[in-house]
Formats: sequence, structure tokens, C-alpha cells
Amino acid sequence: QVHLVESGGGLVQAGGSLRLSCAASGRTFSSDAMGWFRQAPGQERKFVISISWNAGRTYYADSVKGRFTISRDNAKNTVYLQMNSLKPEDTAVYYCAGKSRGLGLPSDKYDYWGQGIQVTVSS
Repeated sequence: QVHLVESGGGLVQAGGSLRLSCAASGRTFSSDAMGWFRQAPGQERKFVISISWNAGRTYYADSVKGRFTISRDNAKNTVYLQMNSLKPEDTAVYYCAGKSRGLGLPSDKYDYWGQGIQVTVSS
């Protein structure tokens, strides 16, 4: 069982940057694809970005291409989400998730999830 804890969220002005971290514990996640999802008030949770187990492939939602990047440090069992040029519409609860032996495809059904962390972008 993998336990995920997100950190690094908060309030930022439009145009600013934040870096979210997601630390895994329980077992190594080095064979798992990792992804970030977000849920804005009144909306469904949506795919944002993901990375394959070996960081060889990444997938992005169109809305974040060119602004968000994902990376992972398997030695630290941590995945990161760097968010630049933030917009008010990026405001949401961000969730980290893992897919055992997954490729990180946006359509994958992820196996385990963090509790989520709030990101608020003010205009």
C-alpha cells in the first residue's frame, strides 16, 4: 500500500509559480506511473499531467502545456509538479496519484491517491 502526501500548495498571484511535491511512503513507487489531477469547485476531477515510471514519457492536458512540468525522483520516492504562469482558472484542489506498472496515460485508472492540496491563484 502506497501512501501519498502532497505539499507546496497555497495562494499565489496570477503569473506566479508554485511547486507541488508528492511524497510516497509504504513501498517504492519506482515502477509506477505518477500523475496529478485537479478538481475545481463544482467540477469533476480532471487529469492535469503524468509521468511514466522511468520518466521517459509525460502527458499533459492542453490547458497546462507550456506552463506545467512534472518530474520524479525515484530515489526520494517523490514526484513534483512545477506550475508556472499560473492563471486564476488553475485554482483547484490538486491530487497526486499513482498507477502500478502504468504508462501514465491520461485515461489510466489510478490505483492510489493523495488527500489533495489547495492551490489558489488570485487575479
